[in-house]
Amino acid sequence: MKYILETERLRFRKFELSDAEELYKHHQEPELMKWIPNESYQDIAEAKDAIKFYADCVDKNQLPFVLAIELKENGKLIGDTGINQVEGKQGEAEIGYSICGTYQGKGLATETLKTITNFISNHFGVKILYGRIMHGNIASVKVMKKCGYNYIDEEFGAEDDPYGKGMLIYKHELD
Repeated sequence: MKYILETERLRFRKFELSDAEELYKHHQEPELMKWIPNESYQDIAEAKDAIKFYADCVDKNQLPFVLAIELKENGKLIGDTGINQVEGKQGEAEIGYSICGTYQGKGLATETLKTITNFISNHFGVKILYGRIMHGNIASVKVMKKCGYNYIDEEFGAEDDPYGKGMLIYKHELD
């Protein structure tokens, strides 16, 4: 298995088709669906299609660049993370991450965000990263703040805000 990044507890790698069932299950968890409802898959076939797309982008070293997060101690897929370009803004990207419920509250999201932030600044030439968080997702707000992202604005009417409560926008400028 080829790993793109490693931390003390995590490995980041390209998704493989064998991850489809686990990826599907993660994105069906109520806690994840609550905060990223537009990123749940209808079935395993849709998860496989997403994996093919993500793997192709990683192979081509292009955005969106989405990686599987694996726990080092047991090789278990525990989440995903990635970036996507901000439309019409050169050198800017939006970052995202998800950790399945069993592994939340252990600092793994913070470890993920710090690692991916550093990787992006060195790998893609991105100068500004944004994180968008639904109102009420206090855990993700804490993660953003711990990783040096600063609150800058609220966004209302976004198509990925199904509850209509607005999104909190956090920004991190890279060196």
